Amino acid sequence: MIPAALEVIAVPGIPMVQAGDDLALLVDTALGASGLELRDGDVVVFAQKVVSKSEGRSVELASIAPTQRAHDIAGRVLKDPRLVELVLRESTRIVREAPDVLIVEHRLGLIMANAGIDQSNVADPAGGERALLLPIDPDGSAERLRVALTQLRRREIAVIINDSFGRPWRLGTVGVALGCAGLPALLDMRGTPDLFGRTLRMTVVAYADEVAATASLLMGQGREGRPVVIVRGLEARGASVPARAIVRSPREDLFK
Repeated sequence: MIPAALEVIAVPGIPMVQAGDDLALLVDTALGASGLELRDGDVVVFAQKVVSKSEGRSVELASIAPTQRAHDIAGRVLKDPRLVELVLRESTRIVREAPDVLIVEHRLGLIMANAGIDQSNVADPAGGERALLLPIDPDGSAERLRVALTQLRRREIAVIINDSFGRPWRLGTVGVALGCAGLPALLDMRGTPDLFGRTLRMTVVAYADEVAATASLLMGQGREGRPVVIVRGLEARGASVPARAIVRSPREDLFK
């Protein structure tokens, strides 16, 4: 069922996240301070950055020794060789490269710029340059957060870990689900009728991506400081399907 209305709520008061922080406890504390409550069926969407920070996925660039290959690629794409070295370590192959562009296949199977490695909103108290990697297992991270928040708040919820992706044939970024737990990342509509009774044959909805994009409208992309958003009113339920199920398999990829 498609809901007629949704409520999207940014959780206020989330502090700057540090390595080792308990994200579920931070959210629980922020909810208590703001008077917000979780409800059964809520989807709690976390920005990838705060998950990566809490899991210690930040790297000091001064600690990276670039290989000759990284230097060669950096010269072509006009990027820091240390950053390129990190991209290579997190990737299985380079898809495209051009000045200011390095598109790779991440070890998780995602096709993305710079292997998802980011330097925005990643402060180093010592004044050095740091870069933030994706979580090692985003679906596993989502499940751990779901279990912890369910126990803390006594509510049956779902969790999505959200990141911003570019699209090869459209400008701009959009929120997508890197990790998902507690709801189906995909909704298979094949075999169901349309408005006029015609059977759908090809329609599979990237449900978790649509929820992630909804949350992104409040999270923003800059200095908004809203890394946790509740999406309320969704009616699709079913077996939990992880976000990795959204990644198209190599045998179905027509563009490699």
